[in-house]
Amino acid sequence: MAKKETKTNVMRQLEAAGIPYTEHTYDVSDGVLDAVSVARKCGQNPEQVFKTLVTVGSDKNHYVFVIPAEDQLDLKACARAAGVKSVAMIHQKELLPLTGYIHGGCSPIGMKKKFATYVDETAMLEETIMVSGGRIGTQVELKPDDLLQITEGTYAALTAPRGAR
Repeated sequence: MAKKETKTNVMRQLEAAGIPYTEHTYDVSDGVLDAVSVARKCGQNPEQVFKTLVTVGSDKNHYVFVIPAEDQLDLKACARAAGVKSVAMIHQKELLPLTGYIHGGCSPIGMKKKFATYVDETAMLEETIMVSGGRIGTQVELKPDDLLQITEGTYAALTAPRGAR
């Protein structure tokens, strides 16, 4: 008998808030977990798949940034959005104790604590976007405004221009 997949904390929180979502799963056996590869594995445009990045600000508070799979965080733009002098990525070893999620399965939804969350403004161009479902191999697809609602987030310009790389 096949093991029945259980809902993640992300899914439980979305359901409790009455927010519709679609679960997507993908094969992780090849160990390739970067956001662009996840988009391909899910048959989605990388502009629709968003990755979750956690930073620490110069004020010692943590900030969550959600950006398209192909994009790079512009730390100065993120600091401006958060209203702090600077932000820096946290060390990978800090992710699990801080958020409750492991690298490759970090979702902006359902972290151990509510952090100020910013979603790249390009999300508004998409009818739906995908973010981690809270475990490696799982994504959830939802409306960008619904993501803002459940995370109490804000839209902001967070990425470096694509031609500038």
